[in-house]
Amino acid sequence: MDFTNPLVYGVPCFLGLIALELTYSKVLDNKELYKWKDLISSVSLGVGSAVLAALIKTVSIVVIFNFAYDIFNPIVDGVRTNIMGYESFGYVWYIWVICMLLDDFTYYWFHRQNHMVRFFWAAHIVHHSSDNFNLGTAVRNGWFTIFYKPFFYVWIVMIGFPPEMLVVCLGIEALWQFQLHTQYVKKMGFIEKFVNTHTMHQVHHARNIEYMDKNHGGFLNVFDRIFGTWKELDETIEIEYGVSTPPNSYNLYVILTHEYKNIWEDMKKSKNWYHKLMYIFGPPGWSHDGSTLTIKQMRREMAKGNSVEK
Repeated sequence: MDFTNPLVYGVPCFLGLIALELTYSKVLDNKELYKWKDLISSVSLGVGSAVLAALIKTVSIVVIFNFAYDIFNPIVDGVRTNIMGYESFGYVWYIWVICMLLDDFTYYWFHRQNHMVRFFWAAHIVHHSSDNFNLGTAVRNGWFTIFYKPFFYVWIVMIGFPPEMLVVCLGIEALWQFQLHTQYVKKMGFIEKFVNTHTMHQVHHARNIEYMDKNHGGFLNVFDRIFGTWKELDETIEIEYGVSTPPNSYNLYVILTHEYKNIWEDMKKSKNWYHKLMYIFGPPGWSHDGSTLTIKQMRREMAKGNSVEK
């Protein structure tokens, strides 16, 4: 069965909503919400990501997902059967719901690892590198996550969900993530109990120490709650958006590669191979000599009453 990725229809909507929010903010509300050079960088990164996705991501997903699906779900006596012995899943409504939940669970861990493993963070930092938070920031996507993201999700087709179904779920997730990047939607009452909302995503994009590495969820916030990464927006705290080590540039090449350069410079600080590997695969901020700290270390220092340099 063939399905169309919802992002095909979402992209024109993205541009239209960015234009609407931009116009509203400049004419009626907050002229500082958008900065022109930052917006141009964000949209350029988004266009580049879309082009790369069309050339690489779509092909890689089709190849990886279809290959894994065929290997783990061969046709036996005319029936698609998982290697565990049960019939592979069809397209009834509750299978769609389950696939969406598994997609959301995987998104949580994929997103969390992008913050916990510095090599992944070097790709993901692009999305967080702006000190603005608006719908333009939503399309500020790193280009290198394209190469490893499918491997986080491939297990879903391996257990029997059709690749086309997963691709649609991925597209729906991306649509939800886009619209979270606005400050114009406030707290939503009861919905906040289980849904990842706009204010929660503001927390996620903040570089305030108490907010960093929180709220990694997609649709739902239940996985953040279960695994200890959920944080509610405190309206008494002034949010500072962005990252601790910004690119300080509107140049696309610098934005895309600055953290890889930082990793290389840090690796040269020690001849110990364990230290070198930790600078690549350890958490952002890790250092062999304590010259920089991880977020957990910063919070421990804060709890002790020590001042912490961001």
